[in-house]
Amino acid sequence: MTDRLLTVGQAAELLGTSERFPRRLIAERRIAFVKVGRHVRIPERALEEFVDAHTVQPITTRRRFAAVA
Repeated sequence: MTDRLLTVGQAAELLGTSERFPRRLIAERRIAFVKVGRHVRIPERALEEFVDAHTVQPITTRRRFAAVA
């Protein structure tokens, strides 16, 4: 097992959000997590996959605007 397990606070810090956001992701089952007794841990890889899945790529084609008369 090489994947680090992060606390909710550490996950929030990596995402640049408050702790409420990762807790909501866990409650809505939108991200993988591990229960260790009463504690919840988020695999670092799960955060990376979440960010990758929700990353929007920029449009690379240039739009040409018609001249308005």
